[in-house]
Amino acid sequence: MNDYKTFSKTVLVSLVVAIFVSYPNLLFMNIDRHNIGSDAMGCYLYSMLMRFLLFWVLILCSLLMNRNFLKSQSLVKRILPNFLLILLGFGVYKGMIALFFPDFDCRPIILTFQFVVLGAMGIMLGYTDYLSRIHQKKVEEFRQLQVESLQSRCTALTNQINPHFFFNSLNGISSLVRKKDEKLTICYIDHLSDIFRYILQSERKVVATLEEELEFARSFSEVMQVRYAGKFDVTFDVPDDCMHLQIPVLALLPLIENVTVHNMIDSEHRMNVLISMNDKHELVVSNPYFPKQYKSETHGTGIKNLEKRFALLMDKKIRVEKSDDMFSVVLPLAE
Repeated sequence: MNDYKTFSKTVLVSLVVAIFVSYPNLLFMNIDRHNIGSDAMGCYLYSMLMRFLLFWVLILCSLLMNRNFLKSQSLVKRILPNFLLILLGFGVYKGMIALFFPDFDCRPIILTFQFVVLGAMGIMLGYTDYLSRIHQKKVEEFRQLQVESLQSRCTALTNQINPHFFFNSLNGISSLVRKKDEKLTICYIDHLSDIFRYILQSERKVVATLEEELEFARSFSEVMQVRYAGKFDVTFDVPDDCMHLQIPVLALLPLIENVTVHNMIDSEHRMNVLISMNDKHELVVSNPYFPKQYKSETHGTGIKNLEKRFALLMDKKIRVEKSDDMFSVVLPLAE
């Protein structure tokens, strides 16, 4: 239905352009009718009608070509295909005139000028329409990102406050209380509070500073460290002068979660995640690879969603680097 409406709109626009370009012919007809005989007037009218129909077809083809087939955003690269189309139309018109009205030539200078104007309008209208559709697509993608981002936050919040998470968190608190380690228990509760606060505040923004994201990652890693009884740890090696860089909010959460989901973590497989900065000012999250015997049911959706967020929010791509014993994700940052 939308394709039909778009095509109908294109036909209407091409008709308006054809009328606009053909209008001077009506003005010159009043002048020429006093200078040509009645027999030639019939040829004049037929040639005008033929020219109008050809203009309509040419501008329609030009608009469709610029919209559907020419994908380059460079205006220069669109000139040659449109020029060839108009040149073809000009040749068709001259051939039809030579075939049906061999002794008639209706103001060739005006005719040439009209074809030039027709080509220029085809390029500009088609190019403007192409840019408009690109902009509309970006707007729709951004709206989709906002919806997905909201869903991601809601999912993250749900994952954190679901009974399983609470059960593990309470078990961690219970374990610390039994050990009568008051200082560590208070720190553990503070980290849980920081996690919930950050997730709730993330609903208000789509990007965060690297400093904010790393503080959240520290709190989350501390909770995981207690959960895995010291067999899980995260090391941070990021210079202070990089803390102002921008990163999509909650970008590190799925990466740290993926480490626990896809790897064995026990006394024989101690997990140490390294979050560092490379020489290109990209954030690198790497960890030893201890694959579980069974595949996770997540099917890599966390990485795929993160790729979409980086592409739409920052127009950059993340990189996944994997070897036999190491797994790394490289995250580009923004100023």
